[in-house]
Amino acid sequence: MKKTAVLMFTILLVFVMALSGCSSSSSSGSDSAKKEIVYWNPFTGPDGENMKQIVNDYNKTNPEYKIKNVSITEGDMYTKIPTVVNSGKGIPDLTIVHAERIKQFVDSDMLTPYDDYLADYPELKAENYVPAGWNIGDLNGSRYSIPLDVHSFVMYYNKELLEKYAPTALDDNVVTFDEIREAGVKSRKDGITGFGFTWTRPIFLSIYNQLGGDITNDGETPTLNTPEAKRTLELLKGLVDDKITNKDGEDPGQLFKSGKAIFYPEGIWMQNSLNEAKKLNWGLTNFAQVSPDKIVNWTSSHQFVMFKDENRSEEKAKGIMDFLDYVRQNSLPWAKAG
Repeated sequence: MKKTAVLMFTILLVFVMALSGCSSSSSSGSDSAKKEIVYWNPFTGPDGENMKQIVNDYNKTNPEYKIKNVSITEGDMYTKIPTVVNSGKGIPDLTIVHAERIKQFVDSDMLTPYDDYLADYPELKAENYVPAGWNIGDLNGSRYSIPLDVHSFVMYYNKELLEKYAPTALDDNVVTFDEIREAGVKSRKDGITGFGFTWTRPIFLSIYNQLGGDITNDGETPTLNTPEAKRTLELLKGLVDDKITNKDGEDPGQLFKSGKAIFYPEGIWMQNSLNEAKKLNWGLTNFAQVSPDKIVNWTSSHQFVMFKDENRSEEKAKGIMDFLDYVRQNSLPWAKAG
């Protein structure tokens, strides 16, 4: 009888503890969900530290809903988004996406518009943002995004190497591909790369537009099988064939930071990384141009969006808006990142 009583008491105790554990866990999870805004962003590069600073500074103001910063590699983030939205589980409360993605998400009915919330935040308005960045979030008469920035793909240069191999290239504030080629022919004899071949997409799109190409004529159908596209690829292939660019397998960023490359096309968001190279004396200018008569820099914008989530409360939505209004007034660390 004693053994039976002890066994039953043990089973009862375990059962009560299990219930207690479930109750505690459930309560904690619910409370956490109420008081935390999960914020996905693709800032895994040097600029990510600056975004962490903004989030940390905001959380120190003791808001009702604190921000949980989750940085995910861009490719992985865009792969995960449709999965979580369609499943209804693990949907981030707030997400940074690139401007060119917004129409796709709206067409797929994946975004919650800001229309119902903006009346209480009168400073989140067009006058306080770069027009191109603000306007792209206005679709079908609704506001689907709030801009964080407008960012461009530009070109860095080594000041000492520029003076040695292309001293007059920046006299008109424009570096042409002809000037890059001329400098690269001279510098390759000394083991110096003329032009770092980096991110193909913005490099191609910038040159393609400079030559008069347009990726679409109607906003839907791609127009890439064109003479302008062929000229763009021939220009880039010529730089590679003539050894003006870095070799396959060489890291153009490391070459530039170690003083082994004259020109380094990259985004303004790479400034933190270059500042870490203490002995590097660098400058920044427009992306390389085919002609000084038409200057084109590929530009995009990071935008705050809310993916549809039927479990997101009005209180949490207000917490999101509080954060966006804070960022509007306290984004200097982001500017310092480029």
